[in-house]
Amino acid sequence: MPREEIWTEKYRPKKLDEVAGQSHIISNIKSYVRKKNLPHLIFSGPAGVGKTAAAVAMTHELFGDTWAENFTELNASDERGIEVVRNKIKNFARTMPTGDSAFKIIFLDEADALTDAAQSALRRTMERYSSTCRFVLSCNFSSKIIDPIQSRCSVYRFKSLSYDALKARILYIADKEGLTLSEDTVHALNYISMGDMRRAINALQSAAVLSKEIKPGMIYEITATARPEEIEALIKEALTGNFFAALAMLDEMMEKGISGDEILAQMHRRVINMDISARQKVELMDRIGEADYRITEGANERIQLDALIASLCLASDERVK
Repeated sequence: MPREEIWTEKYRPKKLDEVAGQSHIISNIKSYVRKKNLPHLIFSGPAGVGKTAAAVAMTHELFGDTWAENFTELNASDERGIEVVRNKIKNFARTMPTGDSAFKIIFLDEADALTDAAQSALRRTMERYSSTCRFVLSCNFSSKIIDPIQSRCSVYRFKSLSYDALKARILYIADKEGLTLSEDTVHALNYISMGDMRRAINALQSAAVLSKEIKPGMIYEITATARPEEIEALIKEALTGNFFAALAMLDEMMEKGISGDEILAQMHRRVINMDISARQKVELMDRIGEADYRITEGANERIQLDALIASLCLASDERVK
């Protein structure tokens, strides 16, 4: 029986042209590849938007058959102290590149997890071995990288993937795997992923285990996510003062395994696009934020959600259009 691969690895881009939704950044990286030279780089942005994929694809195109010998990947969240810089990084950086390559590449994922001492040591390593090694640092927040490192790097900020970029890749994978997807299913994948390609592909693979025909309900159920229309209906019921009806809807969501923080996050996303007054949106944001803070601080999740529903019922006499 053939081994089933994880689709995020199976369909990881092997060429820069395959990296979705980051056309401006990819265009600049291609220029580095053509010139066979590049500066130290920082790739910042949310998870699942192509930072690692771009780094690996760039390395493949730069080094060809010798890419494995001239590239190493480390995750700073696993080893975030100064020793990883002094040992693993420095040992790789000090050796000469293989073949006719002018330099090697160290890809440091989640570099913003490095301690300040480790980052200071990394800065000195970058200076000392810049003739034989280039560093590519990936992070969610470039502000957590110390200024001396940022000043030595070209910083590229990756954005969350657009609907069109995500749709194109999802349909490509679906075609390769023999799956049937409707437009509503793609919208569901886009909604639950929030621009994260990795999350969308994982959800698609999970649904494909159940059926070759992927329906929107399967996506929401697998990811323990409420439908956006269910969240909007819950908010509207509360705003019209139907406390017990809103509680019943909340009960139904939680019985499906949807967590309280996920419900709050979805309420936050949905409020912005609802057809209610700006004042109501401000009030709702304030109350949702307060509930989220209390839960984060350790308050009982269900009590806070019930209290939020109660506060929405009392929020305003203005009715939803």
